[in-house]
Amino acid sequence: MKYVVLLLVLAALCLWFGCEAKKTETTKTVFGDDVEFLKKHTEVILLSDSAGNGQVAVTPLLQGRAITSTATGDKGLSFGWINRKLISSGKVVQHINIYGGEDRFWVGPEGGQFSVFFKKGVPFDLEHWFTPAPFDTEPFELVSHTKNQAVLKKKMQLENYSGTKFQVQVDREIKVLEKDEIIKDLGVTPSANVKTVAFESINKMTNTGDKDWNKDSGLLSIWILGMMNSSPQTTVVIPFKPGPESELGPKVNDAYFGKVPADRLVVQEEVMFFKGDSQYRSKIGITPLRTRGLVGSYDANNQVLTVIQYNQPEGTTDYVNSMWELQKEPYKGDVINSYNDGPSEPGAEPFGQFYELETSSPAAALKAGESISHIHRTIHLQGTEAELEPIAKKLFGSSILEIKTSLSK
Repeated sequence: MKYVVLLLVLAALCLWFGCEAKKTETTKTVFGDDVEFLKKHTEVILLSDSAGNGQVAVTPLLQGRAITSTATGDKGLSFGWINRKLISSGKVVQHINIYGGEDRFWVGPEGGQFSVFFKKGVPFDLEHWFTPAPFDTEPFELVSHTKNQAVLKKKMQLENYSGTKFQVQVDREIKVLEKDEIIKDLGVTPSANVKTVAFESINKMTNTGDKDWNKDSGLLSIWILGMMNSSPQTTVVIPFKPGPESELGPKVNDAYFGKVPADRLVVQEEVMFFKGDSQYRSKIGITPLRTRGLVGSYDANNQVLTVIQYNQPEGTTDYVNSMWELQKEPYKGDVINSYNDGPSEPGAEPFGQFYELETSSPAAALKAGESISHIHRTIHLQGTEAELEPIAKKLFGSSILEIKTSLSK
């Protein structure tokens, strides 16, 4: 009976998420078309750099998402995946509303005894998993905006699996960066022909209740997830610190949805490659002892190198654990995650043509009135392989050719 219920839940989710049939050809989306579509269904705040080519669309009513961006104006490639079917339907889905967006705000942990996605005492399965409404369906308030910046806020009430209640205020600033800021952040100067767009979200979470948050009753974290348009030749790249597992722990956690096949995840001495083609449901994570402060991807079809940077406090190792189980170590979680969409079981259709690049803040042991902040920066670079080569080598220690061929050997 449980199996039948699970199949029914998956079918309903797939129906409302706007599942797409398996594709082998690249689907290109145009930024101006995406913005025009969004404006028919929700409020859109359009931000841009001083030149007007790097643009970011922000949707306050859709949980303050930086929903998509472009490096080349209205007619340019749109980088963020958007679930047009769900948005245009006007429907609210029971378990999760996957609207899309390449920078959306969530709160961790997802699984375990301190999860905010499961009610007290229920099994850790899809049937009992629900995304909290404050960051799934409820609007964020737009406080102010300028040409290149939007400021939003949201008050939340959350309860975890153990019954602990949290009073939270989220303050969120989304800002488009100029090219000189991009160069400073990258530590390398792109060729003049490379088209760029970069933006960052500065996210602050405040304990607005009268009780301190502690490890014994559960802690929260800021969790930023980016849903990017996938292609058959998209590869996620994660550099990491080498060293023995006895000191640093495993190089990667690939047990979220079952072990990732060898043709989809290649782990070398200091870098790993993960397939982002939205054809096989899988997820990986990297712990704070292994990370180097960035994650990225290369879309060989469209010649786009994407870089995600974030702030990781030095010496901090307590990160919430999102595994769907009662945990022995609830604060030995990941800083970086990457998810590739795909069928939930053989023969099923994926939720959509996307993969995700995600970063998290440390577990927030906040006293009443205290705050924690997390910065998540997204940089897209479009150019020839020769133009993108020095950037890839500098940041990831891998050539474009190595990235392209890493999963085809």
